[in-house]
Amino acid sequence: MLYYLFDYLDKHYNLMGAGVFQYISFRAGAAAVLSLVITITLGKGLINFLRKKQVGEDIRDLGLEGQMKKKGTPTMGGLIIIGAILIPTLLFARIDNIYVILLLITTIWLGLIGLLDDYIKVFKKDKEGLAGRFKIIGQVGLGLVVGSVLYFNKDVVIRQLKPEVAVTSNEERANLYEDVKSTKTTVPFFKNNELDYSNLIPFLPKDYTWVIYVLMVVFVVTAISNGANITDGIDGLAAGTSAIIGLTLAIFAYLSGRVDFSNYLSIMYIPNLGELVIFCTAFVGACLGFLWYNAYPAQVFMGDTGSLALGGIIAVLALAVRKEIMIPVLCGIFIIENMSVILQVGYFKYTRKKYGEGRRIFLMSPLHHHYQKIGIHESKIVSRFWIVGILLAILSLATLKLR
Repeated sequence: MLYYLFDYLDKHYNLMGAGVFQYISFRAGAAAVLSLVITITLGKGLINFLRKKQVGEDIRDLGLEGQMKKKGTPTMGGLIIIGAILIPTLLFARIDNIYVILLLITTIWLGLIGLLDDYIKVFKKDKEGLAGRFKIIGQVGLGLVVGSVLYFNKDVVIRQLKPEVAVTSNEERANLYEDVKSTKTTVPFFKNNELDYSNLIPFLPKDYTWVIYVLMVVFVVTAISNGANITDGIDGLAAGTSAIIGLTLAIFAYLSGRVDFSNYLSIMYIPNLGELVIFCTAFVGACLGFLWYNAYPAQVFMGDTGSLALGGIIAVLALAVRKEIMIPVLCGIFIIENMSVILQVGYFKYTRKKYGEGRRIFLMSPLHHHYQKIGIHESKIVSRFWIVGILLAILSLATLKLR
């Protein structure tokens, strides 16, 4: 909203300094700072309110060291994160931008699903919370919306050279580009690193490409939102990991949203994508600010209100910057945590059927609980997971040149 106000003041009244709001870098920095301020200053008040209303976590005894000390810790802290994302984005971003609109919808949509889950756990005293099938329905519904918008919306395009034009070094390049609808995405580590979903299945008519694309989006949104939800098991793990991923995606969005950098790096130029940097920095600021209260020993848990929203946001950001194939690398922590549960459950069922008793691969899943069972303190587990997350982020950024 402030963007439009200062744009008006700059154009009509030539207000000194108003033009700075035209710069994405300034608005992104302002969004990050405001997000941090909101989280840290208002977080304490919300924690006290949740504690007063006895909105505390009901811990199941899993035999983990120090676990029962956390009983009664306020949950639903994801409300802090969501507020710290939405307010700076609405203030500093161009809210007519299709990518920003999609991310706002994602944040609210999955935040509400998570809030309902936490509400059932806390106030209805049902430890299972919202039934899994309803969570999946909500995630699939969001995936269908996001996939349809990204595929059909006229503003979701890439800008590329006109095929009939031969460019020389002395030519004016401004009129040599055209905006085209495309289902291209980036394949990391390859020289000619663009994959078009329309060519994925050769015998599939082009008119049905949208089916493949939308189904892929549904899978990504569901998998990553669940991955973040599973990762949120010890203090600071999900928030810190999400901040690392969010910052990496902000860099990708900035580079792909600028014609000069995209030309230099030989990556897709995606018009209007730069506005997502404001959302990304607000996202990172919210995660870091939340760590002020969520780092060990946690004063508040984000609950499903936060974890489902964080995962969904990361998934949609990756899809918007066309880096969804890079998710196994960039979101490696979420993927590993998810796979540890799938492998544990699958192996247990298989061995129970074959040998009459279930056997386990890990001492406990998700993976971070396995390390707790070994005897590693949770703060050390979190630090090491963050280090792995940073290394994966560096590797993801290296794919810009490592081909």
